[in-house]
Amino acid sequence: MTTHSRRAFLKQSLLLSGSAALSASAFANVKLDSPNERINLACIGIGNRGAEIVRDLYKTGMCNIAALCDVDMGGKQTLDVLRQFPDVPRFTDFRQLFDKMRGQIDAVSIGVPDFSHFPIAMMAIDYGIHVYVEKPLSRTFWESELMMQKAAKFPKVVTQMGNQGHSEANYFQFKEWVRTGVIKDVTRIDAHMNNPRRWHGWDPQMKGFPYPERIPDTLDWDLWQAHTVGHEYNRSFVNGEWRCWYDFGMGALGDWGAHIIDTAHEFLELGLPNSIEAIKLAEHNSFFFPYSSTIAFHFPKRKNRGAVDLTWYDGLDNLPTIPAGYGVSGLDPNIPPPSTGKIEPSKLNPGKIIYTKDTIFKGGSHGSTLQIIPEEKARDMEKQLPTIPTGSNHFANFLKACKGEEQTRSPFSISGPLSQVFCLGVIAQRLNTNLEFDITKKQVVNNAIANALLVGPPPRKGWEDFYVV
Repeated sequence: MTTHSRRAFLKQSLLLSGSAALSASAFANVKLDSPNERINLACIGIGNRGAEIVRDLYKTGMCNIAALCDVDMGGKQTLDVLRQFPDVPRFTDFRQLFDKMRGQIDAVSIGVPDFSHFPIAMMAIDYGIHVYVEKPLSRTFWESELMMQKAAKFPKVVTQMGNQGHSEANYFQFKEWVRTGVIKDVTRIDAHMNNPRRWHGWDPQMKGFPYPERIPDTLDWDLWQAHTVGHEYNRSFVNGEWRCWYDFGMGALGDWGAHIIDTAHEFLELGLPNSIEAIKLAEHNSFFFPYSSTIAFHFPKRKNRGAVDLTWYDGLDNLPTIPAGYGVSGLDPNIPPPSTGKIEPSKLNPGKIIYTKDTIFKGGSHGSTLQIIPEEKARDMEKQLPTIPTGSNHFANFLKACKGEEQTRSPFSISGPLSQVFCLGVIAQRLNTNLEFDITKKQVVNNAIANALLVGPPPRKGWEDFYVV
């Protein structure tokens, strides 16, 4: 760190020292594997969600924290991780980390805003470094495409997208229920996330981005923006607020879709939709996401499976039709609350309703398992339900894959197409229009602007090489 940033870091450390005892318990009682069995892990993005990823990977006991990197090194959100690993090399620029630590790290965790997943992951794979990256995979359709191509070019590099429920109970249940025919002939899925979002209450008539503010002393604002078109700093862009804006994040769909739609998308082999319809976009504008959205995706017939209509509902009081016999929307304690607060149990909790030709299933988010409804139908089918296997959690699965002991459950080959579905939905939200998509050519065929948004604006000068596979 520079003298200036170090001084700022020390000042904040003193201000927040009262919380140090609380944070110290986060890594208490971690039983580490023997030194020669541990993966050397670099952590890029160590505040907020990034800090939680560091914690969960370290708690497996299978890794050493070998390097820390954050564009706001010394910002208050990074201090807990810095205290826990005080002697670990620190970097502000991930490019310097990779250049200087090449050969000393085996894997990297990427817990940064959606738009900056892409360059970090692409560079890591080039260096042969295994990649754990938060969901969604990227902010644009084309960037996810390039990430899949890059991973395929380096098959020995392990990749995992961080939709952690994809290694929990719902993953194993859904996989087994499809394999044994409990789930078959799916025709419709209603997916929903109807809790408050950060942008609810903002002025929907906003005519531009917020006014520039003084950049915090600890933050490298130019580097924070990475390859994107330049914006003036405002606190409404950082520390989770980036998710509100089309230029930086993927809204509720990219945030929670990866935890709600993931198992259906993989095991029903949905692939990409050939049409996307923006049914409802409350308080639509050109800058941040709607107050509520209803987006319909049509997935055509594929292989031996019929067509599926998947409808996404987000926003307050924007609920799907509740089928007879649904029962109570139980609050699963395994579902983490939104970053804006607690899940409200009086409303329909995040999840999905799956319709087949003769059975209806209801399920939650993340690892929450499915239930057959109504109860009478569930009792009739109880004897034919298979035993569900279990496995390592998402973080252990990644590290075991790095050691050659397992295969990751959300590699780019699986998480990439899922993320591309979100990208298509966000384009429909942004333009307030319906899209027709050519699955073979991977092009929007009815809207030139939407087709251009698959790629997005050109990268800033100096970032072009990240787009080379």
